[in-house]
Amino acid sequence: MTTTTAQLGDARTQEAFATVKKCVTLFGAVSAIVLGVVAVMAFTGHEASSFMWIRGAVLLAVAPLVYRMTVRASEGSYKAFDRVRTLSTVMPIAIIGVDLIPGLCPAWYAVLQGLSAPALIGVAFITRGSALSAAFPKKK
Repeated sequence: MTTTTAQLGDARTQEAFATVKKCVTLFGAVSAIVLGVVAVMAFTGHEASSFMWIRGAVLLAVAPLVYRMTVRASEGSYKAFDRVRTLSTVMPIAIIGVDLIPGLCPAWYAVLQGLSAPALIGVAFITRGSALSAAFPKKK
C-alpha cells in the first residue's frame, strides 16, 4: 500500500471527495436550470439566442464529465484529480468573464450562469485543501 493509497482511504479525504461530488452535482443542477429557463423563454416567445442555447448545453454536458473525473480521482487517478483541480479553477473565471462581456447575453442569463460558478470555486478550494493535497502529493 502506497502513501497515496493509504491517504485515499482516510475519512477526511473521502469526506472531501464527497463534498466535491456534491459541488459538481450542484453545478450540473444549476446548468440544467439555466438550459430549462432558456427553453421556457424560447417557447414563450422571449429572447433565446444561439449563444445562450449552446453555452447552456455545453456547461450542462461538462458537468457529468467533471463528476466522472472526480470519481476517478477518488479512486486514485492523479491525472483525473489534476484535471478536476484545473477545470474548477479555469471554468468559474471563464463563466464570469464571458458574462461580463457587454451585450453578449441578457443580465438574467448572466446571473443564472454566474450562480454555477460558486460551486466550482468550492471545488477549486477543496482540491487545494490539506486532505486532498496529502492524498495527491505534487509530482516531480
